[in-house]
Amino acid sequence: MLNFPLWKQALIWIICIAGLVFAMPNVFYTTVEKHNDAVKALAKGAAETPELAAARDAWPDYLPSDLVNLGLDLRGGAHVLVEVNVADVYQDRLDGMWPAVRDILREQKELFGSVRRQEGENELRVRIGNAEAIGQAVEVVKTLTRPVVTLTGAGARDYDVVAEGDEIVLTMSEAERIATDDRTMLQSLEIIRRRVDEAGTREPTIQRQGADRILIQVPGIGSAEELLALIGRTAKLSFNEVVRQVASPDVAPGLGNIIVPSVNEGEGYYVLKRAPVVTGDMLTDAQTQFDQNGQPAVGFTFNPTGARLFGAHTAANVGKLFAIVLDNQVISAPRIQTAILGGSGIITGNFTVEESGQLAILLRAGALPASIKVLERRTIGPELGQDSIDAGKIAAVVAMVAVVVFMVLSYGLFGMFANVALAFNVVLLFALLSTIGATLTLPGIAGIVLTLGMAVDANVLIFERIREELQRGKGPARAIEIGYEKATSAIIDANVTTLIAAVILFLMGSGPVKGFAVTLGLGIVTSVFTAIWVTRLLIAMWLQARKPKTIEV
Repeated sequence: MLNFPLWKQALIWIICIAGLVFAMPNVFYTTVEKHNDAVKALAKGAAETPELAAARDAWPDYLPSDLVNLGLDLRGGAHVLVEVNVADVYQDRLDGMWPAVRDILREQKELFGSVRRQEGENELRVRIGNAEAIGQAVEVVKTLTRPVVTLTGAGARDYDVVAEGDEIVLTMSEAERIATDDRTMLQSLEIIRRRVDEAGTREPTIQRQGADRILIQVPGIGSAEELLALIGRTAKLSFNEVVRQVASPDVAPGLGNIIVPSVNEGEGYYVLKRAPVVTGDMLTDAQTQFDQNGQPAVGFTFNPTGARLFGAHTAANVGKLFAIVLDNQVISAPRIQTAILGGSGIITGNFTVEESGQLAILLRAGALPASIKVLERRTIGPELGQDSIDAGKIAAVVAMVAVVVFMVLSYGLFGMFANVALAFNVVLLFALLSTIGATLTLPGIAGIVLTLGMAVDANVLIFERIREELQRGKGPARAIEIGYEKATSAIIDANVTTLIAAVILFLMGSGPVKGFAVTLGLGIVTSVFTAIWVTRLLIAMWLQARKPKTIEV
């Protein structure tokens, strides 16, 4: 096992050298970070100022530029916990039902008589002129209800329809309230994430907590107030008439038209009428449903003004495309199959349930669906973050020095081999963290320190086995070979069990716990590689060069 083929030696050294190259940008963190920011700004169309050009040219383009992202506790930033008032959307949903209820009852005006809306809170009350036909009116209105598309609400309808005297009363069913609350939270998360991402911040943490709370942590932002102003901005949603599709954004759109890119690869760009048919503030709801063929689709509902404008446009443009535009990007461009009257319609396509749900969220992402209440806000200054970095560095350096000294005192030359492998272990770990864009937090630094101890533990197992074989009279080469053979299974077993724990922490934890799990899991991989392969290669090269008759471990 000590006779390494040339290809295996080359592969091990290539991996180690690649680790050095990909970890190197973190040594020049500030320079590379400014380079990345300048490249991103210029790619978005920013004017090339001398400062941006200097920052871009400060780091060679042919070298990797991926960095380990610093978390909130290391970089400083803003921490905000908000509560979403999910009940705000109930009345909007009921208001959106009124045009459909009114129109379907007026189709049989000779039976039901006049149709008038009455006052009601979190309910829709409709009075008809012929009280004797109230039962039939209830059955007619029930045809407007739809099944709730959730596992918990299987078999339930979205609205309960009952009669009270000469009035029809619509209320949201319990299953629909639960589904609406969930959609409201998903929509709020999506909008907040889009707003924060648009600001160009690095690795924000945006998580749902409990039934109606959202935790937002954004490293590198100036204050909690700045973050609150950012998430309160409104996305721009519109429905525009499609003039044509083009492959390039450089074509002349024509008077009164604009060119908008599609979010879907392969669709290129759309030339649209500048004036939208309907704007996003007229949309009251969008949710997953199924079309007549049982395929996932997205249903949407406008308020009365939007319903009138949209109905008139679709009636005059059957067979033509219309575009759904969100933040200057076409997210969908379905073809109008028939006039869409009554304020609601359906978007069909080759959707999965997840894709239709995502599209529904994007359609609703024109603005925060409900008001938010700030429960907690904190601004973590960069000085505190720098103190955390300094403390983490000290901890890591002290741990590494202690380990290096212990290994040299305990195992002599073999301890030096282990220390070289330990250095490569740290380098490879940072290379992996940089490549995958992981976020490093204080618990993540703890994971790195723990990785150092685990890496040494593997070498201790190997060296102790070699000692035992030497005491039994084995020669140097044979003792080393048997030592690695017998220790490898124990090393792998110990690391696999720890890796399982890291995976569970990653799947079940959140925020800093995930950061610890990521560094721990990647550290296990690099530790096994360096302990089993790098140290073995170093020892094999030393044996081939020196050919000692005896060795002391």
